[in-house]
Amino acid sequence: MADLERTVLDFYQISTINPVQWPAEKDNDSDVSDEEMTKKMPNRRKSRYQALERAVSTRSSIVPGSEISGSGVGNLVQRDEPDPLGTTDSVVRTLKHIGVPLQDDLRLRNRFLLSSTTFSPALFLSQMHATADTQSLINGLEVLSKSIDQKSASLKVLVESNFERFVRAKATIDNVYKEMKYRGADLTPPRARGHSRHASRNSFRSRSGSGPPPLNPHSPAADPRKKNALMKESEYGVLGVKAPLLDVSAKAEDVWGPALGGREKEEHLKTVASALDQYKEYVETSAIISDSIKRKDHETLVEEYTKARRFADEAKLLAEEIKSSQPTDDQLYRILLAARMWHDVEEQIQVLKRDIWRRLISPHNMTKADAPGQREDEQHMELISLLLELGVEDNPIWVWLLSRYDYLKSKIQSTAERSKVEIEILRRRLANAEKPSPQAIASHMRALGRQAIDSMAKTFDSSDVIELWEMNIAFMSNLLSPQGILGEVLEFWQTVQGFIDGKTQRSMPVGYNGESKNHHRLSQQGTIDLQKGTVELVGLIRDNVLMFFAGPPPEDISLLYSPMPPQSPGTPGTSASGFLTPRDPRFNLDLNNPPPPSPKRGEAWEKFAFWPPWSNSLSGVHFLSKMLALVGTAASDMASISPVGQGDAAEVERIKSLVGIARERCVTALCAAWNRDAENIKYVEDWNRSPDSRDVTKMPASFAAFEGALLGGMQKILYISEAMSKPGAEDIVLPPPTKLLQMVRSQYVTTLYKALSGMVENAERYPKKTNDEWTVEVDGYVLVNNLAVSQLSAATLGGGTIDAGDRNVRMLLTLSNLQALRSAVVPSLNTQFENAFSVKLTDETKTIRDVLSQIDARLFQSYTRPSIDSLRRTIRAGVSSPDWIPPLGTKPREARPYVYEALLSLVLVHTQVSTTVSSLTTEVLSYLLEQASRELLDAFKTRPRYSLEALMQATLDVEFVAQTLSHYTTDRASELQSAIYQELDSRTDNDARARLQAELPEMRAVLKRLKEASKSEFACFKKPKTRAGPGVGSGPERRDTGDSSVGGDRER
Repeated sequence: MADLERTVLDFYQISTINPVQWPAEKDNDSDVSDEEMTKKMPNRRKSRYQALERAVSTRSSIVPGSEISGSGVGNLVQRDEPDPLGTTDSVVRTLKHIGVPLQDDLRLRNRFLLSSTTFSPALFLSQMHATADTQSLINGLEVLSKSIDQKSASLKVLVESNFERFVRAKATIDNVYKEMKYRGADLTPPRARGHSRHASRNSFRSRSGSGPPPLNPHSPAADPRKKNALMKESEYGVLGVKAPLLDVSAKAEDVWGPALGGREKEEHLKTVASALDQYKEYVETSAIISDSIKRKDHETLVEEYTKARRFADEAKLLAEEIKSSQPTDDQLYRILLAARMWHDVEEQIQVLKRDIWRRLISPHNMTKADAPGQREDEQHMELISLLLELGVEDNPIWVWLLSRYDYLKSKIQSTAERSKVEIEILRRRLANAEKPSPQAIASHMRALGRQAIDSMAKTFDSSDVIELWEMNIAFMSNLLSPQGILGEVLEFWQTVQGFIDGKTQRSMPVGYNGESKNHHRLSQQGTIDLQKGTVELVGLIRDNVLMFFAGPPPEDISLLYSPMPPQSPGTPGTSASGFLTPRDPRFNLDLNNPPPPSPKRGEAWEKFAFWPPWSNSLSGVHFLSKMLALVGTAASDMASISPVGQGDAAEVERIKSLVGIARERCVTALCAAWNRDAENIKYVEDWNRSPDSRDVTKMPASFAAFEGALLGGMQKILYISEAMSKPGAEDIVLPPPTKLLQMVRSQYVTTLYKALSGMVENAERYPKKTNDEWTVEVDGYVLVNNLAVSQLSAATLGGGTIDAGDRNVRMLLTLSNLQALRSAVVPSLNTQFENAFSVKLTDETKTIRDVLSQIDARLFQSYTRPSIDSLRRTIRAGVSSPDWIPPLGTKPREARPYVYEALLSLVLVHTQVSTTVSSLTTEVLSYLLEQASRELLDAFKTRPRYSLEALMQATLDVEFVAQTLSHYTTDRASELQSAIYQELDSRTDNDARARLQAELPEMRAVLKRLKEASKSEFACFKKPKTRAGPGVGSGPERRDTGDSSVGGDRER
């Protein structure tokens, strides 16, 4: 029964004995004609052996049970066969029972059938005989051997019986093949004569240019009969028709190709267009995202990325719904499009995320070109928001805050260290330079009297010193100003505070389906770490500033040998545009020739890193007040940070100590410079009259401006008033301690003493004969002993040129200057000091006044002593002269010559004083009159007795002097004159006294005559009625004194 069923299945070529439908392969009838078969397979590739294939494929199977493939081509492989080992009559059925699906897998079935060329013995045994034992396999081997022997015997008989037929068929086939290949040509080629290879080659070359090469006698082109021969050279007979066919095919393609292919293209384009219209968003999303990334259109980018994620999620959901069921074309196309789109979009987004992370954690890479018109923190907030929108695993807020902390910490260290080393380089070069001369120092202080200190920022010291001061200011500003690093720290803390309080996150996105919402919260430990980090940043700034003020100058400058670190906009070494500026060539150091350290000269500034060598106190007080204003303001800002101000109290104390130590160091350095400048203030004197008052030089105004600038700047330094506008500054910037106030107070008084001593030294020092430091021209201000100048008129010189080579002139001007200091300048400075520092200079004021009086008295004595000595010599010589007493019985008619000589010496003094310092004329002549009266008294005491003639001569001399200098008479002079008369009266007798009273009227007449005769000589002593002005040129008006008062004292 089984053999019958197998026979039926093989005959009808069906898989089951009870089919339910007509097999599809039976539609391919073997009787169909070649033309119909060709039409049914329009897309099948045609080959040159199609005729042979068609002949094979249309044959009826000669093997029982052979099958026909889906293409209609039959083969010798049966659909089923018995087991070669004899265990069963159907291999396919047995395997089907085992569970091996062979019905639909032709290749797998062929591997189990012995008649197939792909038969696999190992697979056959492992499946068909998986449970067979050794005996069964041995039995199967015997069955297989017998079957092979039977088939071999039958095949041998078949070959022996038909051997002659095979031989004849083979010879026929060979003959036909030769005829077709050679077309009956003689196969024996003619014998060619021998020739050398070299000669043949030369022969070919010699003929190559004269004609075409000779044809190969065996080539098909050499014999027209052989063009259709079945040879490889003639492509087996088709070479003759190939070229015409190719030409015809090309022309047909050119003519009919567009027409025949147009409809196909149209259908294809319609299909593509409809698909694009249906899935337009899938196709365009990737391109839109790419364009948005290029244009930095983050809003569109997020919108399109959200749409792409939605498409991807829908595709995933659709795939889950389908599971194992067969999807429709539309569903499959939708899934494939979404997958392709999502792969492209995700690649772009991942690249974008890497770029955003790089920019987020590298703040110095952020430039204004990334987001013009935005601040740096706004740019980072935008990047964080973008990352939250796109969705990330790491918290961008935390990552950015940590990177910002690391960046600020590195920036503080690098900026402070590099700036301090650059400052030290300039400081060393200044220290190794030549010490400036006193005249150069005085020129800067002298300029202060012509303009305010705030408007002369470039002239109150040398350019190198100003440059170093400005570098100090730049360093402080870069570190402490709101636009500097401290401002960045404050912004950092404000940002941290906003995230800790949750205010900043309110405006931030939560991402796709709220996936980024968990990134909005900072952990408790993270909050603590950020607070500690902020305190650490503040501590770094504070320590660097404190070391700059309190520490010694740095000795290690090797930092400048390393390359410059990358910087941000607004740091030291960057321009306003944010690009690096070239390094100053002075800081390009030679490793083998470093700048030498500062020499040790014992100067006060050698222990201060912030004080430029040889700087004067004017530049110091100007720039230090600015630096301390930055320190005070920065201290208030640092204390306003809640982890600092409301955290550890020790941190607040350290900030307070920063202000106190910096202030103390600045005051100490400034007082030393103040003391040195007070010693050099004497060089400010240029012996030019003040434009405000001709009786004084410019020295009082210069001294007042110098001291006023120092006091005003010192007040700013001690109280740091510019920093007190900050809220809570009074708790950080404390009032100056008493120690500092006492230091400034003592230094102020000391500078006054030294300045006054210098003025007296200027006046009393005798000028040198050559290269006199008081008579040389210093900075173009002093004109002394210049003959050409002295011949110019006062109008030409403006009345301001003084003969500073004359000691008396210098002393008179100094006396006038001292009077101006005592009356106006010093009291004004004392008042300024008391108002600035809220102290009373009661003791100091009295001491200063006494010192001024002593100096004035000493200088006045120094000036008048030569005149007094001259009067003493003249008067004593005249009174003691033997011919001073008139002859007996002769009445005196003239004053003695010594009186005229003494008065003429006073005329010279009057001329000098009135033309130099007119305000001192009365004082000087009154004093000299007193001294002349004293000398007359002392001279008259040298004679024991006075006769009437001597008494009359003495009275005439005394009265002539008294009345000539009546304008300068003082109470002291009147007392001395009375004492003279009393002394004369005590040295005479009563008779002489009585006779003298009778001579008084005549003596009055003589005295009047003498006055009239000498009024031209002594007109300068007359009291002027009016003055045209305070200067020279307003001579006194002559006036008649009326009756003489001779004998008034004697009569009394």
